[in-house]
Amino acid sequence: AEGCGSLVVIENVFHYKQELPLHMGDNTIGRYQKGNPVTTPIETVDPSVDLLHCVINVSRDKHGQLRYILRDANSNTGTFVDNTEIPPRERRIISDGTLFTIGATSIILRTN
Repeated sequence: AEGCGSLVVIENVFHYKQELPLHMGDNTIGRYQKGNPVTTPIETVDPSVDLLHCVINVSRDKHGQLRYILRDANSNTGTFVDNTEIPPRERRIISDGTLFTIGATSIILRTN
């Protein structure tokens, strides 16, 4: 799990900051709720963040560099990168410092 980066979650309404570690493979991201099986739960009262909102897949490219691919998980409010919604079934490569938004919550990818 170490060395795969993290997500810095900034809940816009309350400015409650969290840092969540990423692991290799699929990191399922959604609102924390007891019993919710997401691997990267966000503690939030933002009702526009789904229980399973989006997924970041962490893998290595042919040069051994970490690669981060973001996709929406058929959420109700969408996943946005640079204020542009990721269409259903589309995958977006993101990198260090990428800001993306789920519901009213902003998240920044940190790769180190």
